[in-house]
Amino acid sequence: MIPKILIWLLATFLLITVSHAEAQQTKVRRIGFLSALSPPPVTGSGWVEGQNIVIEFRWAEGKYERLTDLAAELVRLNVEVIVTNASRAAVAAKQSTSTIPIVFEVMGDPVSMGLVASLAQPGGNLTGVSGFGTELSGKQVELIKEVVPGLTQLAVLANQSSVGATAVIRETETVAKSLGVRPRVFDVDVPNKLDAAFTAMTKERPDALLVTADAMLATHRKRILLLVEKARLPAMYVQTPSWVENGGLMSYSASLPDQFRKAATYVDKILKGAKPADLPVQQPTKFELMINLKAAKQIGLTIPPNVLVRADKVIK
Repeated sequence: MIPKILIWLLATFLLITVSHAEAQQTKVRRIGFLSALSPPPVTGSGWVEGQNIVIEFRWAEGKYERLTDLAAELVRLNVEVIVTNASRAAVAAKQSTSTIPIVFEVMGDPVSMGLVASLAQPGGNLTGVSGFGTELSGKQVELIKEVVPGLTQLAVLANQSSVGATAVIRETETVAKSLGVRPRVFDVDVPNKLDAAFTAMTKERPDALLVTADAMLATHRKRILLLVEKARLPAMYVQTPSWVENGGLMSYSASLPDQFRKAATYVDKILKGAKPADLPVQQPTKFELMINLKAAKQIGLTIPPNVLVRADKVIK
C-alpha cells in the first residue's frame, strides 16, 4: 500500500465530515482544499460526491505564484472551510479571507509564519496542526550522524525562499556544528536549478544529504531521487513517506496520517459551529522513522541495528 496525501485526507477528514453531513441530510457541506503540491494518483474512493459533500480541490503543483489565485477561487465559491497542507498555501489562504475558517497542516512554527497569534489562542480565522519543523531538523541530523560513519560534511538541499526555511536551516546548521559536522546549503528556488545544485554538490563530495521540506522540491521528488541515486549519497528526507517508498534511504517526520486526523477533527468541530480562534493549534504526538534497506544496499551502507530497531517501517 502506498499512502498518498489525498488518500489519507479522504480516509480521515471525509469520514468525519461525511458522517456529520449525513446527520444533517438536508445540507451538502462544501469544503475547499488548497495545496502547493501536485495531485497524487487516486482510485475510486467510494464517497458520494455531490450528495452529502463537495470538496473543491486546488493544486498549485509546486508553483507558488498560483496559490493566491487558487485561494481566491475557493473564497468566491464560498466554501465552509478551507484546508491547507503547506505553509505557502496557508499564507495564501489567510491573505484571501478573514472570515472563512481555515484549518492548516504545516511543518514549521505557525506563529513565526504569522498565521496565528499564539498556539494556545490562535485568534482570527485560522487554526490547525504544526509539524515542529525546526525541532525535527535537529533530530534528522542526529539520525544521519548515527547512520553514516565518519560523517563530517553534510549537504542540505533547500528552497530558502520557502516560508519558515530560514529557521529550519539555522537549526540544521546549529545541530550539525555541535556534532562536528560541516553543513553546506544548496539553495534551489526553481526546478531548473536542481541539476546545477547536484553538480556543485558532487564536486564538494559531502558524506550525506538532507532534503528539507518544501512543496516545490516535493513536486520534483522523482527527479531529485534520481539525482541522489546518481550521486550515491545517503540521504534523509522530510514530509511524506513517498520519498522512501520510491527509493529514498530514510525519512523522519511527524506522522502525516496522525496530522490529518487532528486536522479532520477540527474540520468537524468547525462544521458543528466551533470558531478557529477557540481551537488551540495542535502539535505532533507521533513521529515516524522510515528506512529503505534496498537503497542502503545500493550504496554499500549498513544501517546500525540500534537505528533499525527504532524504525516504524522498514522497506526490504
